[in-house]
Amino acid sequence: MPVGTSSAALSLAAALSPAHLEQARGPLAVELPGDVRARIARCREFVLEISGSGRAIYGVTTGFGPLVAFEGRADGAGQSDNTILHHIVGHGELLPPEVVRAAVLARLFSLAHGRSGVSEHVVDALVAMLATDFAPAVPRLGSVGASGDLQPLAYVAHALRGNGNAFLSGRLLPAADALGQAGLRVLELDGRDALAVVNGTSVTSAALGLAVAQATRSCRVAELLSALMTDVLGCGTEFASPALLAAFGHPDVADAGAGLRTWLRGSTPSGERPLQEAYSIRCVPQLLGAARTSVRHADEVVRRDLNGVSDNPLFFPETGEVVHGGNFFGQPGAFAADALNVALVQVGNLAERQLDLLVDPHRTGGLPPMLSPAPGQQHAVQGIQISATATVAAMRRAAAPASAQSLPTNLHNQDVVPFGTQAALTALDQAKLLRYLHGGLAVALRQAVHVGARRPLAPRLAAVFDRIAAEVPAIVQDRPLDVAIGRVADLLDRIVTEEAERAGNAEHAGAEGVTAHGFDARKFKVREFGAEESRVEESKAGEFNARERVAADNAAEMDGL
Repeated sequence: MPVGTSSAALSLAAALSPAHLEQARGPLAVELPGDVRARIARCREFVLEISGSGRAIYGVTTGFGPLVAFEGRADGAGQSDNTILHHIVGHGELLPPEVVRAAVLARLFSLAHGRSGVSEHVVDALVAMLATDFAPAVPRLGSVGASGDLQPLAYVAHALRGNGNAFLSGRLLPAADALGQAGLRVLELDGRDALAVVNGTSVTSAALGLAVAQATRSCRVAELLSALMTDVLGCGTEFASPALLAAFGHPDVADAGAGLRTWLRGSTPSGERPLQEAYSIRCVPQLLGAARTSVRHADEVVRRDLNGVSDNPLFFPETGEVVHGGNFFGQPGAFAADALNVALVQVGNLAERQLDLLVDPHRTGGLPPMLSPAPGQQHAVQGIQISATATVAAMRRAAAPASAQSLPTNLHNQDVVPFGTQAALTALDQAKLLRYLHGGLAVALRQAVHVGARRPLAPRLAAVFDRIAAEVPAIVQDRPLDVAIGRVADLLDRIVTEEAERAGNAEHAGAEGVTAHGFDARKFKVREFGAEESRVEESKAGEFNARERVAADNAAEMDGL
């Protein structure tokens, strides 16, 4: 199957992962187990019971935001209308349908905890929507990520009610028409339904989760291309020495080195390279290892977001409590997305510098400039390099942290805001741009062999090279390469996913599982909230598991390097 798809049904009793978010790009079967339905119904009944008790409940008996001091509308349907309609003011380009669908999946999992007081039929409607390829049309700009992603999620509810626009099979249609063609009913909202749908950070979590999923692949692609470049140029492999990297003290760096050595097994140096390569080769383990650390941190943060409850207030029918707080405040995801953004930019810098090295005859041992078969008459990858330079510049300009841009708004009710939505969407943008850089670098490596570099000696790298060469013929005469770069980027994603599947790594194979450092999504659950506390459980095995692999590498591979 293509990366990010699955034919298996996803249970709302399971833990949600970034890989699941990718599966939501197409029709996705979601199961609503009986115990999950029961706790949703119990919470809904509790909210209905206390709504008429005279007790003040935000968004149920009151206005919204700083207008909480005023009474809300008496009828629940009217209250739901107000919740949504005053947020239909977004603007900018529309979010990709796959981001919106991932956000709906994330919102569904939050509601499934039974702490939001939502009606069962709302949950059923979201499940039904995900089973089709319907996607609400949602403008990008409008959320500060503080009281949840109010405006983008309001557009989700708006479209499901038959208003505004929606995508169906890639076409933008009036939402009412798209619902009809998809076989979906118009969603009816009452009581707290609308607030439960919009009052969470699900768009932030979805965008960050999708960025993490792609960043995980891209780090592996960067390892692959760095190994391929090392072999094609005949470089020594001492920089990936297990003893060297173990001494550095960073487990993710050791992991990156192990990945490089796996690809390079069977390669031998040409003996014609300098004693010490440029940093874009020699320091790859250190750079990509540090990037792995940032990706892993973002992965852990977003899993917590995806498996927690993002709403306000929360309802605890077992104790009779209604707790007002700030579980809609997306600061964890904002910080994690900004850190991921920076890491992706540096991996992009690496790819751009590796491409620059490849096109320079003074650093390749005499390959023709721009890898041209006839310099002056044909220009080969010259355009790719210029485009890569522009792409890296765009990535750098977007690297300013959104989470430090807090601006007071909403009559100073929201006097500090995290801007996690913008941080997460930017991280996703960066992940997509990095794919382009890697696609261009792979085309250049394919061309380098055509104009005189050696064919990879490592068997696994030779097999990868053959797949790239089959996808992109050598450049004999100048031709458009934009489509080819995209095809190669897709191929690279498939290759590293296949490698992860062969290695039995369920995380990269598109299912929940254990990361390299022991974070186990299957053991990660949100506890049932008690009267006194709410806590998050997580299961983490030793932070430095990678050192065990390093010890094995020292015994098995040291002589080969």
